Amino acid sequence: MSSPLDPNVQPAPTEPAIDITVAGARTTALAGSTAAELFASDRSIVVARINGELRDLATVLNAGDDVEPVTIDSPDGLAVLRHSAAHVLAQAVQEINPKAKLGIGPPITDGFYYDFDVETPFTPEDLAALDKAMAKIIKQGQTFRRREVSDEDALAELADEPYKIELIGLKSNASDAGEGAGVEVGDGGLSIYENVLRDGTVVWQDLCRGPHLPSTRLIGNGVKLMRSAAAYWRGSEKNPQLQRVYGTAWPTKDELRAYLDRLAEAERRDHRRLGTELDLFSFPDEIGSGLAVFHPKGGIIRMEMEEYSRRRHVEADYSFVNSPHITKAKLFETSKHLDWYADGMYPPMKLDEERDSEGNIRKAAQDYYLKPMNCPMHNLIFSSRGRSYRELPLRLFEFGTVYRYEKSGVVHGLTRARGFTQDDAHIYTTREQMKDELSSLLSFVLDLLRDYGLEDFYLELSTRDPEKSVGDDETWHEATETLREVATESGLHLVDDPGGAAFYGPKISVQAKDAIGRTWQLSTIQLDFFEPELFELEYAAADGTRQRPVMIHRALFGSIERFFAILVEHYAGAFPTWLAPVQVRAIPVAEAFEDYLNEFVSTLRLQGVRAELDTSHDRFPKKIRTASKEKIPFVVIAGGEDADAGAVSFRFRDGSQRNGIPLAEAAELILTSIRDRSQV
Repeated sequence: MSSPLDPNVQPAPTEPAIDITVAGARTTALAGSTAAELFASDRSIVVARINGELRDLATVLNAGDDVEPVTIDSPDGLAVLRHSAAHVLAQAVQEINPKAKLGIGPPITDGFYYDFDVETPFTPEDLAALDKAMAKIIKQGQTFRRREVSDEDALAELADEPYKIELIGLKSNASDAGEGAGVEVGDGGLSIYENVLRDGTVVWQDLCRGPHLPSTRLIGNGVKLMRSAAAYWRGSEKNPQLQRVYGTAWPTKDELRAYLDRLAEAERRDHRRLGTELDLFSFPDEIGSGLAVFHPKGGIIRMEMEEYSRRRHVEADYSFVNSPHITKAKLFETSKHLDWYADGMYPPMKLDEERDSEGNIRKAAQDYYLKPMNCPMHNLIFSSRGRSYRELPLRLFEFGTVYRYEKSGVVHGLTRARGFTQDDAHIYTTREQMKDELSSLLSFVLDLLRDYGLEDFYLELSTRDPEKSVGDDETWHEATETLREVATESGLHLVDDPGGAAFYGPKISVQAKDAIGRTWQLSTIQLDFFEPELFELEYAAADGTRQRPVMIHRALFGSIERFFAILVEHYAGAFPTWLAPVQVRAIPVAEAFEDYLNEFVSTLRLQGVRAELDTSHDRFPKKIRTASKEKIPFVVIAGGEDADAGAVSFRFRDGSQRNGIPLAEAAELILTSIRDRSQV
């Protein structure tokens, strides 16, 4: 039979044809054709997007369908690959342990997981056995076959799977059913996927919306189980605790190997490990979870980060403000944070109660909260006196420490802490000024991030969640489209984040890639028409009327702590000279040359260089090894020949060395590296 897409062959009169659109082009296909037949010549196509929805290649095409091919290496294709691998994992688990009950198995970033109700937790040996069982299933080339079922039939067929039965009862509210439930059930009908051998025997089945790969063989050998952990059913601590198995899946074994190498490199760069090794910070149990203390070396890095940022903000005409760490509840009632954000705040403190001598309450206590953000206090600064249009844009900036009650399972070193300092700015503009201000602000943000050594960016636009927001549609539309224009004009790639906005306005997020290709969300820029309304902020316009300002929320680093962690991992602890806690360590070849090097170190210190002389009793080779482990940018060495020549020798972090450099030239080399913020 001719290909349904062959433009030179017209269907025979006895074979009716249908008109469809494929990859944007109108064409014809034989009636009854499937997407698999349509794309039979390209084995990289594993699923199709038909009329906007991902569907199995076995789907029969109808007249008027709009069909797009989806390759296995595309984001959608990878998700289908990983979802299919999750099904194979579940099949393998039940082959080995038929008593295991199935939970949910969705694809996730870089992999998949599946939850199981089993009597005992999985061991590393169990995972190794499951890897082998999965490889056997994959090699068999079992077909994923979709079968639509009624609620009644699904309940009957899955009677031994209590968690699936529960999901069926929740299908009309899948969004509320908990994490991962959307891959199983949703609005509309139900479907079961059968795994079928080549002789037609059904060997396993699972409740699922799909789609899946045509065959398990297409999963290939780029699959590996990674770890197991306890997880609450549907993500709620009120529900039973299940055992979750995590895996990763890639189109090829080479891509799997590259991913595992990236994980190993990420582990080597983990800021929590390097924070201990380099003596930068710690999380004392006596203080509490998610609350860090910075040690002297970490404190120096943080100081440099903040001081450079302060200087750049002064140049950009920001005004510096400060606000307290706690406030009365009324402030967060006005801002609506207690309506929308209370779950992320620490519980209130009852304060200011007054009693008479007999113990009777004379003045009731008030609720005070640790502040989770700075914007309400900045609004009070704006409203502390009358404002004129001549003062706008008014740019208020603060390194403000805030506190958010993250759940213990979410806290992760400095990247997800409970107490952290935001480099927080709130900019008040007229409506006419806001677009230009946003454009210059985005440029300012990107330029400053580049100064810290990050270069690869894209932007994300978070839009309104109608269920979790205040204000009217028209204003939200104006704010969103203004941000979209600014983001588009920046020339950076822009992706949408539907429903990801804060309750008061849309935002642009700067996404940055680090040295090993991981993406981090950094700066956020939020456009807010509603907080000024809630606080009744006004300025005197040129025509004498009172007008509401527009408010822009901006956190450049996100938080000092999180950005600190990102830089630790980006540089693997080997900070550029301007940020390094110790910039120069001088190591004499022998004790006799200590005075000579000490004079050089003193000269550097007078010029602001963080330089030190190693006078320890360690042998010279050990001193060199210690400096290397501490990742010090400049190790300065001097022996007899150097002293006689009025010179020093350099040993760099990459192991290279330069000998006999005159003292003045050596000092200038160090100072230039600091002054130019060299990234080496």
